[in-house]
Amino acid sequence: MNRAVQAVLLFLVGSVLLHAGLSGLYLRYVKAGLRPLVLLAGVVLVVAAVATIRYARRPAGHRGPRIAWLLVLPVFALILAAPPALGSYSAMRAGTAVTAPRIVAPLPAGNPVRLTVIDYAGRAVYDHGRSLAGRTVTLTGFVAFDQAGTPYLIRMLLNCCAADAQPVKVGLTGRVPPVLQPDSWLEVTGTVTGEPVKDPVNGGAIPFVDVGQARPVPQPADPYESLG
Repeated sequence: MNRAVQAVLLFLVGSVLLHAGLSGLYLRYVKAGLRPLVLLAGVVLVVAAVATIRYARRPAGHRGPRIAWLLVLPVFALILAAPPALGSYSAMRAGTAVTAPRIVAPLPAGNPVRLTVIDYAGRAVYDHGRSLAGRTVTLTGFVAFDQAGTPYLIRMLLNCCAADAQPVKVGLTGRVPPVLQPDSWLEVTGTVTGEPVKDPVNGGAIPFVDVGQARPVPQPADPYESLG
């Protein structure tokens, strides 16, 4: 592979990283906090491509095999066929990843209060629902069902990237819509209820929310949640 080809590949990969960082496509792969690194990597590769092309006219050594052009295919795959966010299939085959909150801060005044699924689950399990008592909360996630047909509201929790994503599950009771499809996104408003149950996959605690209202919503731009 000569320098000109190297420059083209560097420019393509750098451009794709910049496109992913600016368009939000990167959220399919890594958590939101890594956006500056994605953009920085794109800039570095584009600059490297420009620097490489300056030397492209110098005499080059032997050419690499033509099959090296296949390295371009992953670049186009990233642009044309971005993978969907992880959904119910992955979630129900992994144990819930509810974690103890670092600080159980008082909820802001007013009802309903909008919480992330991980925040709600942490308060319901590790604070035993004390900070949720008498409060109405709004949660957003995608729908999944266990083998018994129990509906769950789920968000995938990222530590770094989609490869390490784990589900955080909240069971739904009360006024749950009678017709729900797996992977459909739902916004529910309700109250904490009952005792958590054990996830059959890993024995983790799954809290429930008593649904008062529910409505379908589009998938958010960032389908994942993270701890920071």
